[in-house]
Amino acid sequence: MKRVALLTTLVVSLLCGAIARAANAPVLFVPLDDRPVTRQLPAMLGAISGITVLEPRRRLLGNYLRAGDPTAIGRWLDRQSAAHGFGSAVISTDMLAYGGLVASRIPGPDYATAFFRLGAIARLHRRDPHAWVAAFATVVRLAPTGVPPIGAAEHFFAAYPVWKYIQRYANLPDPLPTRDDAYAARLRALAGPTALDAYLAVRARNLALDRSLLLATGAGTIDRLVIGQDDAGAVGLHVPELAQLRAMERLDVAPGRSSIEPGADELGMVLVAHAMARDAQWRPRIAVRYSTTSGALVRDPLEFEPIGATIASLVRLVGGREVRRRPDIVLEVRVPHPTAREDDAALASMRRSLSRGRAIALVDLTFLDGNDDAELAFMQRLLHDGLAARLDAYASWNTDANSVGTALAEAVAAGAGRRLGTYDRRAQLTFTFDRILDDVYFHAIVRPELERTLATEGVVDHTYLLPAVAARTQRLASAALWQYAPGLLAALAPNDHIAALRITLPWDRTFECEIDPAIAPDIEATRSARSPHP
Repeated sequence: MKRVALLTTLVVSLLCGAIARAANAPVLFVPLDDRPVTRQLPAMLGAISGITVLEPRRRLLGNYLRAGDPTAIGRWLDRQSAAHGFGSAVISTDMLAYGGLVASRIPGPDYATAFFRLGAIARLHRRDPHAWVAAFATVVRLAPTGVPPIGAAEHFFAAYPVWKYIQRYANLPDPLPTRDDAYAARLRALAGPTALDAYLAVRARNLALDRSLLLATGAGTIDRLVIGQDDAGAVGLHVPELAQLRAMERLDVAPGRSSIEPGADELGMVLVAHAMARDAQWRPRIAVRYSTTSGALVRDPLEFEPIGATIASLVRLVGGREVRRRPDIVLEVRVPHPTAREDDAALASMRRSLSRGRAIALVDLTFLDGNDDAELAFMQRLLHDGLAARLDAYASWNTDANSVGTALAEAVAAGAGRRLGTYDRRAQLTFTFDRILDDVYFHAIVRPELERTLATEGVVDHTYLLPAVAARTQRLASAALWQYAPGLLAALAPNDHIAALRITLPWDRTFECEIDPAIAPDIEATRSARSPHP
């Protein structure tokens, strides 16, 4: 009996030690590119959960039209896994194979070169077969990256107006109905056969590489694979490609190991949160509540599925399961065109959830109908009622997949940190402050102002700004956002202050801004907290 008891104690000790090591091991993360949503936010999830997220140096990730350095990133993965070990790895195959999302849309490395670069994933698996390795890829969106032919973009692949004709061609049904033959021929002539054929060759190369990723997943080299369809609706050249990939997935990959779904920018963030939930040995129970009875049927024009299907996929991708009762997280989804009564009901629902100790992730998708005033008014209600300060997550910009993925990732990172005892409240406050300042104040107020100012200067294309124009626009954006930042923080955390706030336009365009906040407690509030009670 003593031997059995001793053996049991030893096994339990070893298991506990393994769990502790896994929880303390870093997540190796290769971002899709260097934008905030793809690089900055996943690292901020690490600060919330207390689990380190290691990324390559930013310069290796490239910047907008300049591709990243896949060879250097492969070496980085080798060094990090050998030197520090890792509990999980989450890898953008678009970055590792091509140099990032934009680079994946243009002619560049051939299939053999791209496939060779992905060998870094197999090396990770061989180094630690018990670590969790996840990868995410994209199916090429229908439009090439759109930029005007100016400055450094003058000779970029398919610069305006060529990208416009290619986009229209790619949005045609496949197979092409006879009635569209003449229109397709005209678009081919306008785009030029060289550019269009190059675009089609890129699609074929990427499809072949995505097929190889499914095979690697089936063989066990990749533990979890997601292939996201980047910005495409229900009709276009991507439809037969998705059909091929899904047919192959059914034959070659065990259920639950891979998925093919809408999205791109949020995929890395969601998989990083999944890795954190695994570290906490937690499968989040997530209830989804829409602001209208038909909310799940709403369609984002840049997605090929209704939002209900997209959300269900993201719940699984983050490592959770959708439930109706006793959820850990309530995902509140505000869809376009809500009535005043529906908004009141949503606020009441959130209050009830909070009173029961539920974590809330709120996604406001009303931006899909272009109603910035409604989005702003609802946010003001959240701030005034104190509900915004009690949310575990908030998001409301880009596609529905991007917004939902961001909110779910933040809430899961917080939940994992709480279960591991490493949760950082101020890191989560910083994340939420960043999202509201960006998603609401930048996109609903500041960005339209910037674009109106540029238009008065004769700059009507905002997808790529010349350096002097970009620098001036960035200064205007920073000054404008600073006006809203103190009031926002006062509503979220009245005993904290902004210690630093850096605001930039990372890709020299108005589409996104990068907000780097540092939030600290007020000195007087800290003193009061430390003083003994009378």
